[in-house]
Amino acid sequence: MDHLAILPILLPLLGGALSLFVERRRVGTVVQRSVAWVFMLATLLASILLVARANEGSILVYLVGDWPARIGVALMVDRLSALMVLATSLLGVACLLHACSGWDRRAPHFHALFQLQLMGLNGAFLTGDIFNLFVFFEVMLIASYGLLLSGGRGVRMSAGLHYVAFNIAASTLFLVALGLVYGVFGTLNMAEISVRIAELPEATLLLAKATIGLLLVVFCAKAALLPLYLWLPEAYTRAPAAVAALFAIMTKVGIYAVLRISSLMLGDGAGAMAGYGWEWMLPAAVGGLALATLGVLAASRLRVLVAYVVLVSATTLFIAFGLRSAGTVAAGLYYLVHSTFVAAALFLIADLVRRGRGDAGDALRAFAPAPGVRVMAGVMFMVGAVSVAGLPPLSGFIGKTMLLQAIPETDVQWAWPAILGSSMLVIVGLTRAGTRIFWKPAPVQPMPPDAGPRSAPGSLRLPETVATMLLLSYGVAMAVVPGPVTAYTRATAEQLLAPSTYVDQVRAALPQRRLP
Repeated sequence: MDHLAILPILLPLLGGALSLFVERRRVGTVVQRSVAWVFMLATLLASILLVARANEGSILVYLVGDWPARIGVALMVDRLSALMVLATSLLGVACLLHACSGWDRRAPHFHALFQLQLMGLNGAFLTGDIFNLFVFFEVMLIASYGLLLSGGRGVRMSAGLHYVAFNIAASTLFLVALGLVYGVFGTLNMAEISVRIAELPEATLLLAKATIGLLLVVFCAKAALLPLYLWLPEAYTRAPAAVAALFAIMTKVGIYAVLRISSLMLGDGAGAMAGYGWEWMLPAAVGGLALATLGVLAASRLRVLVAYVVLVSATTLFIAFGLRSAGTVAAGLYYLVHSTFVAAALFLIADLVRRGRGDAGDALRAFAPAPGVRVMAGVMFMVGAVSVAGLPPLSGFIGKTMLLQAIPETDVQWAWPAILGSSMLVIVGLTRAGTRIFWKPAPVQPMPPDAGPRSAPGSLRLPETVATMLLLSYGVAMAVVPGPVTAYTRATAEQLLAPSTYVDQVRAALPQRRLP
């Protein structure tokens, strides 16, 4: 149990290495998938144990290499990081199951890249050091480049190269910001920075604001906040279904980083830096919510619509976290988990619709699958749409109700119209899409001769169906038994907004051996 904090990073790393080994040995697909599943399930078990440990209220600090936190690499597990790691693992199980229906055979090194993607995501959530946050960002992004571009050509290759170019530019800016952080604060450990930021002399305050501002710009770019959102719709639309579903949590990494930085370094104890950045991030979130909602209404393809739904959820989270009260943060965390699972399920449903037509398109027009498939796909889409739009009785309704109830009275006049107006228009967009796809009759279209190794038009593959239902069941479970989840998110919000315990425990963690 002493090494529990590093397992969600170490297990996918070993899984990726072993996946490459068995792939080079040219063993069968069954062996490759077995290796992937062993490490996926082991990571899920470690994630569950982390949540159980974090729910006790203590913060687990793990000193990699047994170096002090201010010098070496420190991992830390609090309620927030444990929640994000568990959400990643649950999402990863469904995405891997969907990919094992056949996509993994068509994408070179799929299983190795998939495991490394999980490693990068988990590492970003668990690190207590800004430099290693950059390292895990890069691991996550490099793996995502391979997953997005594997087997791609034409428009997917073009969208993938734009995605790569944008993220390389953001990573370069991140590296510049890291140099400034070390120059201003003399450390890269977030707990140490939170102490030193309140003691900054007046002469360095302007440089510190510029430094933190650069970090926030990078994280907002990763989270696709206005105006840095243009990369997301096309990249997510062109990605393979299982990859796009996994990408549903990648914008949440940027939001997590903003939440971590703002609560730890820019809280009430930060002096002149308290609340820095939210004066421009909140208006950007409201504007981004409006544009994302219009994107849902204007979408002519189902995957494009789902990509804009991801943007709607991301900007809603910025509003929830930007209000900086325990109630809004708790509601935002509940909504974060719910929206990740439901958006991922909608990407898988969009792929089912595409294959149901027997062509490569997913335009908002009717399809004629085999008997029973149309009903099943329509029901799954209805459950996902009701949940993501915030209608009762599913988890989206609970999350948005919690958020609306927790909004301070001084912010009701702008926050309620923004959230409720967006929800209403998203309902219109999803209703239009569902009506066109599942209600109107259409003739059966033959499979094109160059469509590749797919199943017959309108057929359902069991792993894909189970993966989609699994993601939807996560959201249904959050609605049927919301008490434990809401209690956990409330405790997480209180822990985040009182960071002194985090700082004290990280700074008090000492190596087992003394440095000479």
